[in-house]
Amino acid sequence: MKKITLKIDGMRCGMCETHVCDFIRKNFNVKKVTASHVKGEATIISEYHIDAEQLKSVIGSTGYRVSEVTEEEYVKKGLFGLFKKD
Repeated sequence: MKKITLKIDGMRCGMCETHVCDFIRKNFNVKKVTASHVKGEATIISEYHIDAEQLKSVIGSTGYRVSEVTEEEYVKKGLFGLFKKD
């Protein structure tokens, strides 16, 4: 699983967050997507790698600008993951 974090310029309210999340869901196969206009970012959880340039292009077509894309491995932590020692 991949965790992709996007820094997005132009989100100003909760409706902007919804708009970005809906657009990502419609254009990419994702497990989960959340956005925060306060932080200026969106987080995507996906089983597969998503091309950064494609993300920038799709989100850019909505009027928002993606300034940074970071990707890392995502490991789901269950209830007992809280007690697990690394």
